[in-house]
Amino acid sequence: GFCTPGIIMSVHAMLHENASPSEEEIRHELSGNLCRCTGYQNIVEAVKLAAERLRESHTEVK
Repeated sequence: GFCTPGIIMSVHAMLHENASPSEEEIRHELSGNLCRCTGYQNIVEAVKLAAERLRESHTEVK
């Protein structure tokens, strides 16, 4: 959808600055992205999983 690129860019920037965001921080970062195709809960869960996997792999977001 049209919302996906904005969500990806917002999350990328957030994870670059904060590798362990709280759910509140994730929701705040996503608040500027309107998405009518899904509920935000699945997106928040995906961001939490991505952050966890990045930490586990010791990969830095560039």
